[in-house]
Amino acid sequence: MRFRTAEGASHEGRDGSGHERFRVSIPFDEHGFFGRQCPSCMQIFRMHGEDYHHLPDDLQLTCPYCGHVSEHSEFMTEQQRDRVMQVARDAALQMVSDAFKGLSRRSTGSSRRGGVTVTFRSKPFYPRPLPGINEESLIRERRCETCGVRYAVFGEHRFCPVSGLLAPGDIAADALASEEAKLSALSAIPADQIPILREQGVFERINVDVLGRVVGAVEACASSVFRNHALNAEAALRGKGNVFQRLDDLAGLFRDAFGVELATVDGVRWPELVRLWAARHVHTHAGGLVDDRYLRAVPASRLAAGQRVVVTDADAHLAIQQARLLCDAITLVGGTQASVPSA
Repeated sequence: MRFRTAEGASHEGRDGSGHERFRVSIPFDEHGFFGRQCPSCMQIFRMHGEDYHHLPDDLQLTCPYCGHVSEHSEFMTEQQRDRVMQVARDAALQMVSDAFKGLSRRSTGSSRRGGVTVTFRSKPFYPRPLPGINEESLIRERRCETCGVRYAVFGEHRFCPVSGLLAPGDIAADALASEEAKLSALSAIPADQIPILREQGVFERINVDVLGRVVGAVEACASSVFRNHALNAEAALRGKGNVFQRLDDLAGLFRDAFGVELATVDGVRWPELVRLWAARHVHTHAGGLVDDRYLRAVPASRLAAGQRVVVTDADAHLAIQQARLLCDAITLVGGTQASVPSA
């Protein structure tokens, strides 16, 4: 049987099981990207068509957002599925039409027994144009350092669609860039709204939130690098709790495992980092009020126990800048692991 298909689709004949096969094109955007949608979290990302074409047929994709892994065909977007389903419906209509062609040549006289008379008149079939694809546009092209595949995301992510979990440095860099963008967005707030938001403490809450996320980015980066590259990592961490949130303890781990002095990395202002980490701790665990632990960490502080630690805009920006330097030094350890002497 010959099928008529819309532009962008073609009939490829039958497969070994006798099923009709159709090819349906998925148009790329002006940058050469097309959409993929995670079947688990339903979020959309984009991949470069040329890179995708050269990947193996049995490829399994990883959702950049949630890490769900499945066959690449499972990542079809809703708009792409609508496009494919229209080709399937057009084919079904033509198969039905072909099956009933003979009815138009049969006698359709009345029946004395009250039977139903069916008349079928065949008409030429003209497929409708396939629906277009109008999905979220590319904002920034990313390229995986591991596999080289180009992709784009529209939210916080931790995975490459092909290689899986990103390198610790890439994850940290993205997290810190996100916090920097958050602070930059504040400049777009209308001037007449700024006093109201400041009076309600909104800006300081954002600064505190940024500080907490910066600490989290460094913690995740250090933990991943240490666990992946330190000899007997789990034994070294046993009984130490959340050691990667404590700067001096973190520095001690890297000194013992790799011979690296994080506190003396060029550009790193260690006392300022300790102060910021201590501020994050009291805002997370003590409502922002100075406690004995804060005073031990920041002995030069002019604050007394029970006073409130204020996190300023300058503190938030400084935390991001210093965290970048610290994460660069931490990830360099992972890149030079081969030179680290064994214990």
